[in-house]
Amino acid sequence: MHHELKQLAAAWAARPVEERLGMSRREFMTFCATLATTLGLPTGAHAAVEQAMDKGRRPSVIWLHFQECTGCTESMLRAEHPTLEKLILDVISLDYHETLFAAAGHQIEAARKQAMAENKGKYLLVVEGAIPTRDGGIYCKVGNQTAIELTRECAADAAAVIAIGSCAAWGGMPSTDPNPTGATGVHKIIDKPVVNIPGCPPNPYNFLATVVHFLTFGSLPAVDHLNRPLFAYSRLIHEHCERRAHFDAGRFAMEFGDDGHRKGYCLYKLGCKGPETYANCPTVLFGDAGAGTWPVGCGHPCIGCTEEGVGFTKPIHQLAKVKNLEPPVSYPRTREEQGKGVSLGAAAVLAAVAGAAAGAGAMVARNLGKGSGDQAPGSDDGGKSGPAGN
Repeated sequence: MHHELKQLAAAWAARPVEERLGMSRREFMTFCATLATTLGLPTGAHAAVEQAMDKGRRPSVIWLHFQECTGCTESMLRAEHPTLEKLILDVISLDYHETLFAAAGHQIEAARKQAMAENKGKYLLVVEGAIPTRDGGIYCKVGNQTAIELTRECAADAAAVIAIGSCAAWGGMPSTDPNPTGATGVHKIIDKPVVNIPGCPPNPYNFLATVVHFLTFGSLPAVDHLNRPLFAYSRLIHEHCERRAHFDAGRFAMEFGDDGHRKGYCLYKLGCKGPETYANCPTVLFGDAGAGTWPVGCGHPCIGCTEEGVGFTKPIHQLAKVKNLEPPVSYPRTREEQGKGVSLGAAAVLAAVAGAAAGAGAMVARNLGKGSGDQAPGSDDGGKSGPAGN
């Protein structure tokens, strides 16, 4: 039966790649160009991606599950470009995955060992879930092996190791204090490099792009100091958030459901961790469901799930540490009326300060709003009409 399945897989692999992926040749080339762009590759690199996906040998993947909720796999199940069946039949060869296997027990353990033996030194190891280390790791066992033993066995002959999700990357939610099982990330228990793709769950396309990079170049993509792929985790969420303009203008939602929240104002004061979280959520989105399909786009603050020490550690309501810009005191009040323009008094003050400091002064001037209603321009009100609420 296993031999027949291999023959069917080989026959399927011999068909043109665009036919296997269910897209035209033009769509396939566009898909490869998009992946190359996502990875930050130079102009023309899409040709290498195209060739690797068309002619390259699908890498064998061993996918382990430990302390997790299977959310990472669930996000993969909902990927649309390509869909899961096309991913595991045409891009990778998923040879071991406890959630997706039809078999069980000794059969799947035998399949894992066979795949590891046949692809020794060439297979990709993907780990989903944290590794419990307390009391010898007895709090998670698969096939009578602890998570520690199984991970080390599979990692020994792997070409590369990918930790998918925050649990595998750094411990995630299972490692939250008091961490009774001693949950930790994969890189803490093996002595070889691990590429971390954190998130709860991470975007499936960050995983796909990482695998395609390996398929194309025989190596994993460049990573940051936390071993996260730079193409996905080099920029703060805050930098690409669609609400960023409101942050710069000093317009914040103060409560869920208030006027600012309904108008799409910045969620910083509701505890959004976007200013201290590195991820590409605002640009890649989730679920292929259209615009706004990520937490902040839907009206909920980012919880910083990709960042150790932020996600599952800081309370949701706690203000983030803004890594690139702290909100200055010159921002207007949260409930400032919009569209009234700068008051004469404010304009006079700005004009006196080094010519309004060009761009920065102009930005502040544009957002100061209307001064105290009936007061004469330039009069002293004892500071009562100054910025408040911040």
